[in-house]
Amino acid sequence: MKSEILRHLSYSLGKDAPHASTYDWRMALSLTLRDRIVDPWFESTRATYQSGVKRVYYLSMEFLIGRMIEDMAANLGLTKVVQEALAELGQDAAIIFHDEPDAALGNGGLGRLAACFMDSLATLGIPAYGYGIRYEHGLFEQSFLEGRQIEKAETWLSQRFAWEFERPEVRYRIAFGGYVDHHDGKAEWHPSDIVVAQAFDTPVVGWQGKWGNTLRLWSAQPENEFDLESFNRGDYLAASRSEALARTISRVLYPDDTTDAGKELRLKQEYFFTAASIQDLLRRFLTDHDDIHELPNAVAIQLNDTHPAIAGPELVRILADDHGLPLDEAITLARRCLGYTNHTLLPEALESWHEGLLGRVLPRHLEIIRVIDDLQQQQYPGCPRILQHGEVRMGELAFIMAHKVNGVSALHTELVKDTVFADLHRIHPSRIVNQTNGITPRRWLHTCNPNLSDLITREIGDGWVANLEQLKLLKERSGDRAFLNDFQAAKRQNKERLANWIADKCGVHVDPDAMFDVQIKRIHEYKRQFMNILETIALWNEMRDNPNKDWTPRVKIFGGKAARGYDVAKQIVRLINDVAKIINADPTTSDLLKVVFPPNYNVTMAEGLIPAADLSEQISTAGKEASGTGNMKFALNGALTIGTLDGANVEIREHVGSDNFFLFGLTASEVMERRTQHGYARAAIAASPRLERVLGQIFDGRFSPEETGRYHALIGTLYDHDYFLVTCDFDSYFDAQRRADEAYRNTDGWTAMALRNTASMGWFSSDRTTKGYARDIWQAESAEPTVLGKTA
Repeated sequence: MKSEILRHLSYSLGKDAPHASTYDWRMALSLTLRDRIVDPWFESTRATYQSGVKRVYYLSMEFLIGRMIEDMAANLGLTKVVQEALAELGQDAAIIFHDEPDAALGNGGLGRLAACFMDSLATLGIPAYGYGIRYEHGLFEQSFLEGRQIEKAETWLSQRFAWEFERPEVRYRIAFGGYVDHHDGKAEWHPSDIVVAQAFDTPVVGWQGKWGNTLRLWSAQPENEFDLESFNRGDYLAASRSEALARTISRVLYPDDTTDAGKELRLKQEYFFTAASIQDLLRRFLTDHDDIHELPNAVAIQLNDTHPAIAGPELVRILADDHGLPLDEAITLARRCLGYTNHTLLPEALESWHEGLLGRVLPRHLEIIRVIDDLQQQQYPGCPRILQHGEVRMGELAFIMAHKVNGVSALHTELVKDTVFADLHRIHPSRIVNQTNGITPRRWLHTCNPNLSDLITREIGDGWVANLEQLKLLKERSGDRAFLNDFQAAKRQNKERLANWIADKCGVHVDPDAMFDVQIKRIHEYKRQFMNILETIALWNEMRDNPNKDWTPRVKIFGGKAARGYDVAKQIVRLINDVAKIINADPTTSDLLKVVFPPNYNVTMAEGLIPAADLSEQISTAGKEASGTGNMKFALNGALTIGTLDGANVEIREHVGSDNFFLFGLTASEVMERRTQHGYARAAIAASPRLERVLGQIFDGRFSPEETGRYHALIGTLYDHDYFLVTCDFDSYFDAQRRADEAYRNTDGWTAMALRNTASMGWFSSDRTTKGYARDIWQAESAEPTVLGKTA
């Protein structure tokens, strides 16, 4: 390892050791590890061709993979070797690891789930490609100025991404605009604009390095890069205009789509990566298949949400226009290949495009969508239409073009059947299936929490890393005082590390003995960070009113970004920061309550916060969170959940036991019923003096003395438009928090509850989820044990 690192330092980086920077050492190590994954990657590709097994193609706008050095070293079994080699070379492994930027290819749970699935697909030896966009700038970098969220371009690719291989030979022309001719029963699309999709491949090797799959990301480039004639005329901007316009497509993750130009760019992004991926998988299929009708037996395409829903019409277009299949046959064949994962019940998250926009950007696809819509109506009169009121509804399109549609938790799947796709479910009663989300234990315990991971391995061996159900063996240790002390010590070490990080990052000094109460996720009204900070103020009030009471010290930790155009979420961010400023400066409660909001939440921050958390905030309005995966990560790492019966909280509570979960709030059915009651929010506020006091303080400017009216509109929404029932659940939430306070004061009892959480989370491995997809949706199987001669 040492010699390979030094070789790359010299011959790949052009540096000698005495003059190498941290960046140089990190790149040399990354390239050394990349060398180790190439052989299993190649071997897996050869084995896939030899076996002829079905390939899975996972299409996602996001792959939130985070840092990769530790992940790759762990999966190869080389973590200790790397640490020792770096130490003997005079380098600190922790410093080298943390020099790596997060690969900023995602926003939140959707992208992190995709990354977990890629890890599990490789661990299980299921041949797969992940397809997405190689964004030059990921989700914005967040900072705070006077409490306000400030956004600037994220620059993860300002340094070389060590793990990828550029594929200049893998290029596809992606068309936009123009018009369609029809003659002799055939359609011919004459596009007005062409960009080129070029592939960049990142190997993804599973646990123990037995199998490697590929994450293939597309970069947009011009068909003709440089106009020399314009340059020689002195029109330098025009000379590079085509390059600039093409690169716009892969420049930014989720550009602001509040303008017409932004909407068009979003649509082009979605079609760009989907069309390139469909062309690529068909090219691969046709290298060893002669009959296009065999496509569903060799190819499974999974649409991660509606972003790649245009894959249905695109595949139909190629099958009909390029391969000569009748449209109805092409639609049937495409459907047999496609699966669709629904991630949301929020209407605004089920995409729709204005018919005029889609027709202008993708005229042939709009024609095909009309045919799909009409055929569906002919077969099922009264079926919900894809085209409604001048809008193309991508949720309906994805459902109709998929042979299976899955929800991501048991509750969410039933709500999908009963609400958003109720009419389609009645027509196709066997199409919707459940696949509850999961998380990879490799990153979300083994790598991110070495203190706990080492303790578990010492007790039950390391088989749990590949078979998380083995954690149930830890339940036998729940009465073992020595093991409980060790479990508690591991958590304490994580909390001390986080406390030091918070002091350095935020300038706030927190006590590791306090309860670390953490809510980290995208800032959204339904996730109810607003309710959390209201409860924080209410707790502060009571601490000030009763200073001699035996309070449980708390550190309230928030993390997350508000979308660029989401004004209410940005107001909530600012309120949290304003409240933190006041509470953290209060000498009467300084030993009892602190509020911390580190900026720029990402995967790396989560890897530090989750192992140190005592209490996991999963407090969304019941019926709104599809699943959640943060809830799984916290519980796996020994945090207790305070939450509603929403998403996968329901299943987590079933597995860990109701005594080890702090439940509060209305159920999904009660939420729907409560919304029918006139004035429910005002009634709830009037019935809660505690809440009324908090809202009055905010309204009167207690936390914004320099601008007393800053939160008038925000408070007004609770009185008149509290769609997410913050007011109705507030008192129940406050009471659940006090139950958590009481439980935390019993250190041994809390530790035993935390252990039961960890020991009960085996079912929530993404390996289990991936097996479910393979069995119920893809009809795919592992190639690794049969072809490579390894054990399953």
